[in-house]
Amino acid sequence: MESKHNNQKKIAVINDMSGFGRCSIAVAMPIISVMKIQCCPVPTSIFSNHTGFPEYFFEDYTEKMPEYIANWKKLGLEFEGISSGFLGSKAQIDIVRKFIRDFRTERTTVIIDPVMGDYGKPYPTYTDEMCQEMKRLVEYADILTPNLTEACILTDTPYSDGRWSIKDIVSIAEKIKEKGPEKIVITGIRQGDFVANLVYEDGNEPRILRSHRVGTERSGTGDVFAAVIAADAVNGVPFPVSVKKASDFVKKCILRSEEMKIPRTDGVCFEELLNKLK
Repeated sequence: MESKHNNQKKIAVINDMSGFGRCSIAVAMPIISVMKIQCCPVPTSIFSNHTGFPEYFFEDYTEKMPEYIANWKKLGLEFEGISSGFLGSKAQIDIVRKFIRDFRTERTTVIIDPVMGDYGKPYPTYTDEMCQEMKRLVEYADILTPNLTEACILTDTPYSDGRWSIKDIVSIAEKIKEKGPEKIVITGIRQGDFVANLVYEDGNEPRILRSHRVGTERSGTGDVFAAVIAADAVNGVPFPVSVKKASDFVKKCILRSEEMKIPRTDGVCFEELLNKLK
């Protein structure tokens, strides 16, 4: 008999929890919820505020995650979406891989944001071993949302600060596709005064979606983007439509944050615009 716990669409979000700074689970929960899906967080670590601040409280949750997840199995929970974000160790990547194997059903979409680096370099916490493990995790994704740096790391492509041709970026997406994901969006491609996203979907022509760059770089915008993509995937929204929607929403959030003079570390004030999401 099917568990009554599964009468509503659910997304399991595996990420860290920051009490302040608008990123990770704290961003995903309200966005996914307002899009009429239950958000079920799996915390990988707990922060008082994210690491972009000079000081912060931190507790690693790795050892607690297996027992936490085991209780969901006892409840017979099923998920229409599984979404993972920043993972802080090889052990956490292994836990996510096992979570996907244990909870994935034929109606589950797996969305992986391979948060590994930016501006051409891996984050300091990402060792070569972890980069290799992330390449293995990507094989489980239905949808992948890397930025250009992460796409290069995943495909062993040399990164350049110069202008990238569409042909080169499509070639990177094709290499990622060989690893498993059917849908890929490579984000944050800088083109002068514009920023572009490459939408690559199996069976369709690749598409470039561009918009004018606005404001300043802010914490958590990738988490906002990924949350919209995950909820739309579960709601059956076509992928290119979802990417444009997520990109436009992030842009509006940045502009509103600039208007309100929100510090960069504090992320984007998406709460002001949640009623725009459906």
